[in-house]
Amino acid sequence: MLKHVLVAGGAGFLGSYICDYYLDNGYAVDCLDNLSTSTGVNIQHLRDKDEFRFFKADIVGTLPKKINETKYQIVINLASPASPPHYQRLAIETLQVGSQGTLNLLELARRSDARFFHASTSEVYGDPEVHPQPESYWGKVHSYGPRSMYDESKRYAEALIFSYRQKYGVSTCIARFFNTYGPRMDPEDGRVVSNFIVQALEGHPITIYGEGLQTRSFCYVDDLVKGITALIDSDESEPMNLGNPVEFTIKELAEMIIKKTDSNSKVIYLPLPGDDPTQRKPDITLSKTKLGWEPTIPLDKGIDLTIDYFAKLVREAKSDFKTPKPIL
Repeated sequence: MLKHVLVAGGAGFLGSYICDYYLDNGYAVDCLDNLSTSTGVNIQHLRDKDEFRFFKADIVGTLPKKINETKYQIVINLASPASPPHYQRLAIETLQVGSQGTLNLLELARRSDARFFHASTSEVYGDPEVHPQPESYWGKVHSYGPRSMYDESKRYAEALIFSYRQKYGVSTCIARFFNTYGPRMDPEDGRVVSNFIVQALEGHPITIYGEGLQTRSFCYVDDLVKGITALIDSDESEPMNLGNPVEFTIKELAEMIIKKTDSNSKVIYLPLPGDDPTQRKPDITLSKTKLGWEPTIPLDKGIDLTIDYFAKLVREAKSDFKTPKPIL
């Protein structure tokens, strides 16, 4: 019998790769997305596949009838704005996705007796006082500030998943992501890698917030997909870090991208936004011991692949390239 997987948020950057993976591995894939932060371009190549269905809907409301009637083996929740400009613009919606939306998908997984995967974030650690951050660290999160809608949405979702598992015995797993990047990122989503690359390619100033000494750990999307699917295939239930433990300052990232793009862009420094974490580095001991997973693609290589993708977009934009119509 054909296995079914639901990918909520499947039209986004990461979601489109997850759809690809499960289609390539013989699953029927239902992709659900409200397109609030994407156009559907990332899944255009899947539209004609027999085992792929797209549903334009919001997980906060009533799920489409065909989804409620399908028995899934896996329910994957990637449905949330993931960059500051998006989740600050959609602040209330972000909180609703982490609460009611997550509850709706958990209930769907319970009815289907499905494995439930939830995409959490390193933001649950806030501006950490422990470095690197292990899963056992409870974090230092500001609950009333410019990033709180995202941080608390993800923290609440983790608590909800714990309670649902305890009460109903649903098979659940949670991954905490650390700065994923790669081709198919939205060039206007406000994330640091896409910002820097597009600015460099177009010869615009590279905008660094603060002094650029804050650190991040960047995980290439192919590595993350392998980690996600390994976690889903496991029996693990506790939250698990999935990220690349090699740490870079934001200034180092900017210098790398300027060099690789042979750009004349100058670096300008702007005030640091409120609650911006000063350090971010995952302790991936659990993923290595429990899943046998660790990243293999270094930033140097991953940035080259990502620059190639954005360079093509910039060339197409300058030649009046018409982007594919979004799925409606």
